[in-house]
Amino acid sequence: MSLKNETVNVKEWKFDANGLIPVVAQDYESGEVLLLAYMNEDAVKKTFETGYAHYYSRSKKAVAKYGETLGNTQKLMVAFLDRDSDTLLLKVKQTGKADAESGNFTCFPKQIKGEYKDIGGEMLGRLQRIVGEYKKNPEDGAYTSFLFARGVDRIAKKVGEEAVEFVIASKNAEKEGVVSEAADLLYHTMVLLSAKGVKLSEVCSELCKRNR
Repeated sequence: MSLKNETVNVKEWKFDANGLIPVVAQDYESGEVLLLAYMNEDAVKKTFETGYAHYYSRSKKAVAKYGETLGNTQKLMVAFLDRDSDTLLLKVKQTGKADAESGNFTCFPKQIKGEYKDIGGEMLGRLQRIVGEYKKNPEDGAYTSFLFARGVDRIAKKVGEEAVEFVIASKNAEKEGVVSEAADLLYHTMVLLSAKGVKLSEVCSELCKRNR
């Protein structure tokens, strides 16, 4: 689903004194926060009319399509307005890097609190992206690249093996074994999904259908 050609009524939106509203862009697939930017009414209009994010540059004082000079895009999938109608959240399918100058996928690469393991469910989305990068650019000695090279049959066999080990671990009292085997199962499942060209968003969409 995209929001192309959909119109929005901004009359009750609370733009600031400069006619701007802050916008948080989040990757639709991984859940990672990509950037914080601003829109004026013109940028909002162009975003919803074209289906691609347009932002207002406070330094250039102009509206531009995201990443147009570098060939990047942010295809709008879902949009949310906060309860005070003064902040916008966009979930987008991003092409390229949000921080193109440094080569980072997101403009928030510096984790300054907590540990990498503390990011929660977002890790599945990150894992999908990392696995996809190994698929596109194989690396010698990398286990993920090795699995892709062996093909779908080998990956599917590993998923089956890990599923059995997960079930066995769940019969024991220790929680640690369940966590470890679940991680192995999810990782190999992510590799198999990638090998079959299936995105997490497609699986989540199916789950949403069943939850109606």
